[in-house]
Amino acid sequence: MTDPRSIQDDHQHVEAAVSQWLNDVVIGLNLCPFAAKPQRNKQIKIFVSEACDEETLLNDILTQLLELESSSAQQLETTLVAVPNMLSDFYDYNLFIGWIEALIRQQEWDGIFQLATFHPDYCFGGAQPEDDENLTNRSPYPVFHLIREESMERVLKHYPNPEAIPDTNIARVESLTAEERCKLFPYLFS
Repeated sequence: MTDPRSIQDDHQHVEAAVSQWLNDVVIGLNLCPFAAKPQRNKQIKIFVSEACDEETLLNDILTQLLELESSSAQQLETTLVAVPNMLSDFYDYNLFIGWIEALIRQQEWDGIFQLATFHPDYCFGGAQPEDDENLTNRSPYPVFHLIREESMERVLKHYPNPEAIPDTNIARVESLTAEERCKLFPYLFS
């Protein structure tokens, strides 16, 4: 039998690692120029799923989407679902994205919610696994970011040249020193 304190410690460790990644990498490197304000306002939720199978994980994600739907953006802007117990293989993770997108369509949330994806082995299409650009989406655990489309559209209206964000982010991670990489991505570089 698993010790409940051990599960809680693991849960806290995962949440702390994702929070550190959010603060140091996503916000610290300004990879998402829209994340700092909701983080300051405590409007970003980190949910650690204990799921060990696809059905449970999909139910966890549905629950988080329902919570977003029933909350105002002032209460809860966005949710990061961390998945420490499964989908460690990036191929499996990619396949699961389709299930979440189907769930969003099934619930008629197209145009309401969208998904951003992060994984320790993230690799963009056309990139090699060792390419620096992949660092922009490499997180300590598989993470599904549930985003309110209305909030994203509102922010993008006032952001100069949002199309340049991916190229700016790639340049930013390419310029990191080996020491900075080890500090920011301890789960990738030792």
